[in-house]
Amino acid sequence: MLVISIISTKGGVGKTTTAANLGGFAADAGLRVLLLDLDVQPTLSSYFALDARAPAGIYELLAFNERRIDQLVSRTAISGLDLVLSNDERGELNTLLLHAPDGRLRLRHLLPTLAPFYDLLLIDTQGARSVLLEMAVLASNIALSPVTPEILAARELRRGTLQLIEDIGPYRHLGIEPPPLHLLINRVHPVSSNARLIQQTLRQLFQEQAGVQILDTDVPAIEAYPRAATRGLPVHQVEFRQPAGRVAPSALMTMCTLASELFPQWRERFALVTGKSNDSRGARHGERA
Repeated sequence: MLVISIISTKGGVGKTTTAANLGGFAADAGLRVLLLDLDVQPTLSSYFALDARAPAGIYELLAFNERRIDQLVSRTAISGLDLVLSNDERGELNTLLLHAPDGRLRLRHLLPTLAPFYDLLLIDTQGARSVLLEMAVLASNIALSPVTPEILAARELRRGTLQLIEDIGPYRHLGIEPPPLHLLINRVHPVSSNARLIQQTLRQLFQEQAGVQILDTDVPAIEAYPRAATRGLPVHQVEFRQPAGRVAPSALMTMCTLASELFPQWRERFALVTGKSNDSRGARHGERA
């Protein structure tokens, strides 16, 4: 099971949207995907409709070491996409884990319970430095950080997220390597020269940073993403072709490119999703004809 934490110490950069859409796309490609909502503001937990709601969630997993899949895992309306709900309504987990001897490593120790059932685990985190955030990073193979094309966002990234990765470095003494950090430039306005300039500046700022990779894929600021969230669907199912006259690619192509860059071992599966969307679109055109 590959574990990806979507992180940022800055709120409002698109972590939940990235987790939901990446998870929905991977599930559509036939992967067994689990979303884990670690945010105390549980937006991801309500992003998709649920076909079956588990009686427990993240609180029972982390506070009581609950390992029974039938108790922990809710099933979303998206085939192949499951969810561990955020249910720490009183925000107790941070304090509990802060004082627990294994606090920052607890999730890492619990993941073998989930590993046989899933190919991909995506962890959505809160937009602030916390024990929960450090725990998520230490449990991950890759940390993915969305960053908006703003200089202030870049400064916060240096001060917050990069500092977090540096601060967990001493866990190397326990044989735990901090995961590589992938930066995803998010909400890019393709026709804005100022946004393009900032995007170039961001790439220059971080291209020499050890352990940090700036993804070639960026996510355009298009209306399809809030529309998909409103409908409770992965964005690639909402916009599967590029509108006429728009520079930015379709949401389907963006998600396929992003998933292929992050998970090249499943690239052929992802390509099949675009083919499936084209076939279904052609069938609909045929029916209308």
